[in-house]
Amino acid sequence: QVQLLESGGGWAQAGGSLRLSCVASERIFGINRMGWFRQIPGNQRELVGSILRTGTINYADSVKGRFIISRDNDKNTLDLQMNSLKPEDTAVYYCNYNTARGNIWGQGTQVTVSS
Repeated sequence: QVQLLESGGGWAQAGGSLRLSCVASERIFGINRMGWFRQIPGNQRELVGSILRTGTINYADSVKGRFIISRDNDKNTLDLQMNSLKPEDTAVYYCNYNTARGNIWGQGTQVTVSS
């Protein structure tokens, strides 16, 4: 069973930066969309940023201009560079690959931003 492994979470001060990385345990074909989501306890999981198969990139309004999503097709990896972090960015961040066979989720990585 394919797994997505996330790394790079942790703690940062407001205004700081963190970089998240997601790697698949094996090569995945038929990926429609690669994305990062985040969730705060008691809230729904929300899309932070995504890259479609076509290369089109989308961001949530709350992170535009601060976060950058990127992928390496050869390595099947997905990164999220998070700059100018705010306390409201605190959440568990999940990597997601939407494929022809369905959604694959990572286990989540905690990001905590202190003011």
